[in-house]
Amino acid sequence: MKLFKSIKWRLQLWYGLILVVVLAGFGGTAYQLERSRQFRHLDDELHQRIGILANNLHRPPPRQGNGGDQFGNRPPPQDQFPDDGPPQFQRRPPAFHLATENAHLFDTNDVNGFFFRIRRAIENDTVIIAQSENFPQPAPAGPEYDHYFTELNHYDLPTRKKPNPQKTIQFGDLQMVVEILPSSEVIEVGCSLKLLHTELRNTALHLAGVGGLILFVGFVGGWWFVGRSLKPISEISATAAKISAGDLSQRINSAETESELGQLAAVLNSTFARLETAFAQQKQFASDAAHELRTPVTVILTQAQMALGRERDAAGYKQTVEACQRAAQRMRKLIESLLALARFDAGQEVLKRLRFDFSQTVADCTELVQPLAEERGVKIISEILPQVITGDSERLAQVVTNLLTNAIQYNKPEGEVRVKLEAVGGLAVLTIADTGQGIAAENLPRVFGRFFRADQSRTGAGNSGLGLAITKAIVEAHGGTIEVASEENAGTTFTVRLPV
Repeated sequence: MKLFKSIKWRLQLWYGLILVVVLAGFGGTAYQLERSRQFRHLDDELHQRIGILANNLHRPPPRQGNGGDQFGNRPPPQDQFPDDGPPQFQRRPPAFHLATENAHLFDTNDVNGFFFRIRRAIENDTVIIAQSENFPQPAPAGPEYDHYFTELNHYDLPTRKKPNPQKTIQFGDLQMVVEILPSSEVIEVGCSLKLLHTELRNTALHLAGVGGLILFVGFVGGWWFVGRSLKPISEISATAAKISAGDLSQRINSAETESELGQLAAVLNSTFARLETAFAQQKQFASDAAHELRTPVTVILTQAQMALGRERDAAGYKQTVEACQRAAQRMRKLIESLLALARFDAGQEVLKRLRFDFSQTVADCTELVQPLAEERGVKIISEILPQVITGDSERLAQVVTNLLTNAIQYNKPEGEVRVKLEAVGGLAVLTIADTGQGIAAENLPRVFGRFFRADQSRTGAGNSGLGLAITKAIVEAHGGTIEVASEENAGTTFTVRLPV
C-alpha cells in the first residue's frame, strides 16, 4: 500500500505501536497489582473474622431462651449427641455467642457483607452450631466445596491429623475461608465478590480511559512532531525541484542547523552554491571560448574572401596564406589549452610520477626565457637551491615558463624578475616576483579564472587568458598550491608550493 511507503506514516505507526505496548503493559501491571491488593485485603479480613469467631466460640454462653439469637445461636438437640454413642461423639458442641463489640463485623442487612457459619462434623453429617442471617441460601455448592467436605466427613477426631486444616474456596461470586479447629468445629467465613468485581471493573475502565486519552494525545503529538521533523525534507524536495527547473539561486531554509536535517540542508545549500557557480563559470567559459575562437575564424574567412575576390600576384597569395596560418595556429593553441583544462577537470590528464631535479628544471626555464627578457630589458635574478621532487617534469616546466613569461611581459622597462627556489617545511617553494605594474586588488581573486583579462592582470598561453588557469590546474594535480600577492605599481609575486 502507498500509505506504508510514507516515512511519516511508518514513523507514526511505529511510535503508536510502541505506545500501545507500553500502555498495555503498564495498565495490565497496574490492574494486576490492584487486584492482588484487593484480594489480599479481603483475605486479611476473612482471616481476622475467623480468629474472632474462634475466640468467641469458647466463651461461656450467656443465659438465653431456646429460640437462639440473631446469629442463630442455639443449643444443639439432645438426640444429636447420644450419651451411649462412640466416645468421640459423646461431648456436646459448645454454645456460641458473638460479642457485642464484634457484631459490626457481620452486618446482616448488607447482602455484600461478610457472613459466617460454624458447624461440627458428626459421622456423615454436620450439625450447625451458629450462622449469620445473611448466609447464602441454599448453602454454597460446587465441585471443590463438595470435595472439601467429603474429606471433612472423614476427619479423624481422635488423632486430629489433617494435612490442610484451612482452605480458601472461591465459587461463583463468593469467596470463603474454611478453618477446622482442634476441637473439631468448622468455621466458614465468606463474603460476596460482586462489589469487589465491580470495583475492579471500574478500575479497568478507568485505566482503559486514561490509556486511551494518553494514546490519543500521543498520536496527535507524534503526528505533529513527525510532521515538524520531516518538514525540512519537504523543503529540500521543493527547492531541488525549483533548481532542476533552472532556478539555481534557490536555497533551503536551514534555521535548525543543530539537527541532522539542518546540517543536511546546510551541506545541500553549499552544494547548490557550488553548482550555481560552476554553471555560471561554464556559461561564461562557453561564451569566452566562442569569442576567442571567433577572432581567428573571422581572420581566416576574411583573408579567403579577399583572395577569392580578385586576382593577386604570388606575393599577395603568400601573404594571405601566412595570415590564415597564423590565425589557425592561434586557434590550434587555444583548442589545445581548452582540451588540457577539460582533461584536468575530468581527472583524465595522465601525469608522470618520477623523481627529478626540480632546480635544474627551473634553471632551464630561466635560460629559455632569457632572450625575451633581454629583448624587453628585464633582468632575471636567480637564487635556486637543489630540490628533488616527484612529478611530471614537462608539466611543471610549463608552469615555470608561464609564470616567467608573464613576469617579463608585464614588467617595467629595466625591471627585475627574481626567481627563488628553496625548501620550507618539507615543501619545495618556488617564488617568482617582478617589479611590474601590479594587479588591482579587485582583480586578484579572478587572476586564475579562465579567459580573464584586465589591463594589469597576468595572462599566458599566447594572451588567451588560459595560461594561469592551466598553471593552477597543473600545480593542484601535483598536490600543490599556488598563490598570488600584488600591489599596484610595486609588482606581483607568485608562490608555488609542491610536495617533495
